[in-house]
Amino acid sequence: MAITLIIIAITCIVSYMAFNNSRLMNDLILWPPAITRQREYHRLVTYGVVHADFGHLLFNMFTLYFFGRAMEPFFTDQLGALGFVLFYIGGLVASILPTYLKNRDNPNYRSLGASGAVSAVLFAYILLWPWQQIIVLVIPMPAIVYAVLYTAYSIYMDRRGQGNINHSAHLWGAAYGVLFTVLVNHRVWAHFLFALSHPRG
Repeated sequence: MAITLIIIAITCIVSYMAFNNSRLMNDLILWPPAITRQREYHRLVTYGVVHADFGHLLFNMFTLYFFGRAMEPFFTDQLGALGFVLFYIGGLVASILPTYLKNRDNPNYRSLGASGAVSAVLFAYILLWPWQQIIVLVIPMPAIVYAVLYTAYSIYMDRRGQGNINHSAHLWGAAYGVLFTVLVNHRVWAHFLFALSHPRG
């Protein structure tokens, strides 16, 4: 799980630095006009290493720690030593790209945080262990139940369009996590369907 820890360390360090450095924050955050007009494509990735506050950062990194350490060996086995890095960076880009395209000419829009990529890791995990018990706000539940609730909630909140949370990124990240994992190893889908139909007693 060395790669997972490195990603967490980089994200924590850069986020902490950006909390106290508005220039650094502005250079890394997703601001669509900077990409459209100035070709600063790095923002499609760097927005994921800055966060709004400590709570935002801790929640994402706590989730990444538990599910990333489970998924890193899978992607390392399938794609080599940097497989999990490839998957994670892809999650950052894939989860934010629809948001960028929708707001590419909106100078008032900004987005930050690793939630989309973390959603990708979480849903890849659910493909492999759908009935594994996970803890959600101190409530234990099967991973697949959480996936259904999470998806329904994200769709509902995205349609409402209120608040400062990018629910679209959560949904696209989740979809990317499923699709990428199945493309990497097509047997995962058959495994998921079999596991889904055989819940543990």
